[in-house]
Order: sequence, then structure tokens, then C-alpha cells
Amino acid sequence: MKSDHPFSRREFLNSAAAAGGLFLLPRHLHALQDAVDDVPVSANRTGYEKVFWKYRDFPMTQVRMRDGLLRTALEINRDYLFLVPNDRLAHMFRVTAGLPSTAEPLGGWEAPDCELRGHFAGGHYLSACALLYASTGDEKIKEKGDALVAELAKCQQPDGYLGAYPASFYGRLRNFQKVWAPFYTYHKIMAGHLAMYVHCGNEQALQTCERMADWAVNYTRPIPDEQWQRMLLVEQGGMNEVSFNLYAVTGKEKYRDLGFRFEHKRFFDPLAAHQDQLGGNHANTNIPKVIGAARGYELTGDERYRTIADFFWHAVTTSHAFATGGTSDGEFWHPVGTLAHHLGPDAEECCCSYNMMKLSRHLYGWIGDPRIFDYYERLMFNVRLGTQDPKGMLMYYVSLKPGYWKTFGTPFDSFWCCTGTGIEEYSKVNDSIYFQDDGNLYVNLFAGSELQWPEKGLTVIQDTRFPVEEGTTLTIKAQRPTVLGIRVRIPYWATRDVSFRINGRRHRVHAEPATYTTLHRTWRDGDRIEVSLPMSLHVCPTPDDPTVQAVMYGPLVLAGDMGRDGLSNSRIYGHYGPQDNHRDYPMPELATASGLGSVAVRRVSGEELRFETIGQPTSMQLKPLYQVADERYTAYWKNQRKTT
Repeated sequence: MKSDHPFSRREFLNSAAAAGGLFLLPRHLHALQDAVDDVPVSANRTGYEKVFWKYRDFPMTQVRMRDGLLRTALEINRDYLFLVPNDRLAHMFRVTAGLPSTAEPLGGWEAPDCELRGHFAGGHYLSACALLYASTGDEKIKEKGDALVAELAKCQQPDGYLGAYPASFYGRLRNFQKVWAPFYTYHKIMAGHLAMYVHCGNEQALQTCERMADWAVNYTRPIPDEQWQRMLLVEQGGMNEVSFNLYAVTGKEKYRDLGFRFEHKRFFDPLAAHQDQLGGNHANTNIPKVIGAARGYELTGDERYRTIADFFWHAVTTSHAFATGGTSDGEFWHPVGTLAHHLGPDAEECCCSYNMMKLSRHLYGWIGDPRIFDYYERLMFNVRLGTQDPKGMLMYYVSLKPGYWKTFGTPFDSFWCCTGTGIEEYSKVNDSIYFQDDGNLYVNLFAGSELQWPEKGLTVIQDTRFPVEEGTTLTIKAQRPTVLGIRVRIPYWATRDVSFRINGRRHRVHAEPATYTTLHRTWRDGDRIEVSLPMSLHVCPTPDDPTVQAVMYGPLVLAGDMGRDGLSNSRIYGHYGPQDNHRDYPMPELATASGLGSVAVRRVSGEELRFETIGQPTSMQLKPLYQVADERYTAYWKNQRKTT
């Protein structure tokens, strides 16, 4: 039945997707029209969303990257996506479906004997293609994604099941037999297809996703609640999130109810009661569930879900996060008050950082707190940048054990969970730079980029070498004089001498750290805003031991260079994380009278972001953690007070 509701299809489709980090391309809106024709638009004229973001991001199609670290990462990632052949990605899906395939199997977590096979090949990879197309308009990557969707559709079973392993895995799950997270992989495949629909207008991808969801509905329906809750102890990724997102696009309540079905009460109930019981839980099993709770709140208005997402985010960022913003050690959280004892070789699983950034976007959309982007920025510049090598190889863990080093995967024989989230992250580096509300533009990240804002007749060009450059420049291109507030985030670390110039003239503003400075005026074509954000050295101690400190410069964790003893290419590539029986390195010490390690470090004159210790028995060189490549390092120091 066609709806004659005054809420327009364009408004509906954008509202139904945007809150979940999904964006619709104007050129493909005509292809998506049928998604609305068969379902009624809700009576409150807001589509299926009950809670909209007050602070709204811009579709990635309106933001393009310019020169800088993020664009470089995007381009390296693009090259890698083209490197992996579709035939090899589709191989195990074909084998599982009984179809012929002569392709060489992929290795690692996509190998024929790995029970997570398909998570990257049919899931993360499609999401990355869709996101990269939205970010760049690259028709060739869209064509590659479309071709893979078509091949996977041939492998889908009559009952809707699609996988690179047999459906019998779910029988093992139901019978509590050992199996490695089948719904985790199912979520990735569904999410990849949904992304191809939302960003690329691929109707076949939506049909595949819906049929997969129908299979999941039929699988879960007869299982008693008590048995089902026990089954949810096995990792299921973001099955609740993708189900809610599918409901947002189609309006079919069975998918909303599928999202409710994947609520893991054992994990959610303490959070709803404001209890931090995260210790002992596998971190990346659970962060996606909370993203699903955030999405459930937006689609149903369930305040309990909002409480869960909000309390969880604050618990992680205050008690379970390192100076970098990353979280987990050995993939698990540990009891509150023990973080200083968990600076391990397998710290900071990269998937956790990716998913905490996704969750942060939801919370920011609700409340617009700039401190959320202080945290987001830490993750971006310490745990996301620097985990990709020049050929696009990605990391699993960012080690925090002194003397360890960075390790990367290989092109066709890794495919870890963090390989998948990595190719997604570097495909959408433009998605959180700018936000808007009813009267203001928010500049939340400092990155070379260009925002097209046709509703305002504006183009905003941001040029910066941040974080090498301590500030940024915004140039306004206006079709007509436009009254607008431009709100620039003043980071928590910008504690002195922040300044603004408009068209070369000093503009007096009140700039407090962790707030916004608003520039409200009539903007004209060619107006230029220069923002100076001086950085300074400071420390970030662990919350449970103030003598264990990271030395920071602005948002950047500085890593001490501990040499290359015993390192080789074979030790850097092909491993989950660094494995070292060579020797044990104690945490380096800094002795200061103040108890602040930052006073024992100074910037090296004439060098870009190079530092050195001063007044210490042993001299050490430092540089930003994201610049560490093939050396041993330390991100934390033990501070010893000097006695007189």
C-alpha cells in the first residue's frame, strides 16, 4: 500500500538510516522508493525513529577528504580493497552452497577450516566497499561490491540461510556444543549487505539481508527464553544492531522484534542498574551489544536502552580505558582499580576502539557533549592511525607492555576481526568531522576535508596538517550571505593561548577547554577562519596508580623508542600480537620533583613532533605512538619522585 502521508519519502529514508550511521545517497533515492511503498509511515511524521539525533552528522557523500593523515589512510585502504579478488572472497560461500569454485582459498580467519570464515569475505568487505563509495564516489569499488553481492546471492539457500560454513553450526550452538560464534559472522554478513543497499542502492543486497533475517527469526522463535539466554553467552556481534537497522529501513516489526530477541540480559541488567560489572567480560563481545541498545533506544524510545548505553560508555572511558582511549587487555576487561596492572602485550584490541567510536557517535548525537569528541579524537590519533602499514596491513592489538612492538597481518592470510573493522574504519574517516543542529555547524575533528552543504548554499574547506600543525584553517565558499553559528571544539588539552582570526583579524572569544567556541555572524564568500590550538606536554596517569603515567602532547600519546633489538620482518608481520621470549623490559622510569613525568620531557627544536627526556640518568627519544613503525616502544612510564 502506498502512503500518502505528508512526511516525504526523502525525509523518511534519510531519517530511517542516519541515526544508525547509515546514509542514503540522493542519486539512489529513486531506487529505494519501494522500501516505503509497502509499509506505512508512522503517524508522528518521523518515520520509524522515535528519538532523533539533536546533533546530526552530514551524509558522507557531502564530505570529501583533502590532504592529511586521514586521507592518506583512506587511499591506502582503497588500494587494499582492490587487491583482494572477488573469486577468493566468494570461494567458501560457493563451497558451502555446493557450487563449483576454482579460486584459491583465503587463509587465516577465512581459511576453509576456520569457523569464523565469511565474516570478512561476505561482511566487513562489503561494508567497507559501501562506505568507501559513500566517502569517495568511486564507481569501481561500488561495481566490485555489487558483483560480490550478486555472487553471494547465488549461494543463499531457499530458506534464506547464507554462510561460508554450514547451518549445522547453529545446531551445535543450540545444543551447547563447542562452536566459534556463528551469529557473530552472521551479523557481519547481514550488515555488509545492508550497507550495500543503504549506500549503493543495491536492491539485491537488501533482499539477501531480509532473507537472512527471516532465517534468524525462524531459528530463534522456538527456542525457550532460558535456553536462548544461555546461548547468548556465545559471541553474536551486533545482531541486535543490524536487526534494528533493518527495521529502520523496512518498517517490518519482525526485524525490530529480532533486535529485542538478541538482548543479552545477563550483560544488560547490571548496566541498567548503574553497576559496573565489566571485569571478567570479553570486551568486544559486548561493545556491539551496547551499540545495539543505543540503536534500540533511537527506534523505540526505550529509556532503559539509553541508560545502558550511557552508563556503559562512561564506565569504560573512566575506569577501563588507557591514555590512548583504547580498552581491554588480553581481550577482556578487568576489575575496576587494576588498570595499571594490565599493560599487556595483547592490550587494546583494535575492534574495541572501532566499536567505542561507533557508540560515541550515538551518545554525541543525543547530547552534543564536546568531551565525547575529546575521547573520539584520542582513539582516532592513537589507536586507529598507526595501526595500518603503508600497504594497508592492519593490527589486532596495540601492545602496551614496555619493550614490545607493533605487529601486522598479511594480505591474504590474516583476516582477523580487527582486519575487518580496520577496513571499515579507513573507508569512513570523513563521517564524524562535522555535525549540525538547527542553527549551527560543529567542527569536531581537525582534518583536511571539504563539506558541501547545499541546503545552506555553503562549502566549508578545512586545510590542516593536524596534529603536526597545532590548529586549522576554515575557508567559506558561500552562494549568498548566510547567517550561521560555527562552533569549533576546544579540546580538553588546549589549555592556553587558543586564538581565532577571521579574515586575518584577531577575533576575541572565550575559549575554555572541553567546550565549544561559537563564531556567529553573516558569512560571505571567501571568509577565512584561522584557529590556533597550541599543544603542550601533560600526563595521563592510570586511574588506579597515579605514578604509572603516559606522557602526552595535546591528544597524542608519546612513545619512548626502545630500539630494534631482535626484531625482524617475520616478527612484525603475520602475528596477532608481539610474541617475545627474547628478554623482559622493565617499565622505564622518570624521576621528577613534581611527580609529573611531562616535566622530564621536552620537544626537540626544529623537529616535527620529536621529543627527548631531560635530566634523567638515561636519555630516551619519544614520538607520537601513531608514528611508531618497526621499533620497540613504551607508552607508559613509572614516575619516581626526586627527594631533596
